[in-house]
Amino acid sequence: MSIHLTLLCAPGGDAAKVPLLGDAPLDERDLRLAGAARAVLSLRGRAVRTPTVRCSQTAAAVGLVAAPEPMLRDLDVGGWRGRSVGEIAAADPDGFSAWLTDPDAAPHGGESVRGLCRRAADWLGSMASGTGHTVAITEAAVVRAALVQALGMPARSFWHLSVPPLGTVLLTWRDGWWDVRFGHDSLPESRRRLLSPPTALRPGDRRERRRSDAAASWPVAQLPAPLRGPLRPQRASSDPLRA
Repeated sequence: MSIHLTLLCAPGGDAAKVPLLGDAPLDERDLRLAGAARAVLSLRGRAVRTPTVRCSQTAAAVGLVAAPEPMLRDLDVGGWRGRSVGEIAAADPDGFSAWLTDPDAAPHGGESVRGLCRRAADWLGSMASGTGHTVAITEAAVVRAALVQALGMPARSFWHLSVPPLGTVLLTWRDGWWDVRFGHDSLPESRRRLLSPPTALRPGDRRERRRSDAAASWPVAQLPAPLRGPLRPQRASSDPLRA
């Protein structure tokens, strides 16, 4: 039997884009966008969410009663919580660089990227067939970690995945594979225009993401659109998270 899962990325909170790390309420703009997404996405099914204020507000805005799921908690950035990315890069450039390049590094004293990826893998593995469609409202970091597992990618590819606010990832488990679809390509054109363009992952496509603050830029693999069909991982390793 198959498993059907939609990941919805809450706006704000992406360490690759926001000035402050950690949980925070949505600002007025993000609240409006999340509210507008309600009619566009028409999400249905059992709903779970990351236990953050941001994801709770996003779930309410899109019209879902979502239960907090501890396994979907955001990446723990330890002592960096509440600090700006620019401040961290200036105060601890070596630690900041290691965090973005080494999946085992945790210079902030919190959770490593590999630890988050394994937690996401455990959550995906715990999903039972035949439970219907599940919607997970979660943070960008958790979406990245789920994609690392679903696509059989090495953990070091984590920061090379660009996850747009209110973007969706559709995961379907069948025949021992996760089929992966990105964006809103199944929606009518009139609805797609209201949200981010549909996107598809192409591992290896990289470009530099430029930042205006003090933090150094790092490569981000963009997700060009549209995806013509489901994307399946390659069996490159029995445990791709080791790399």
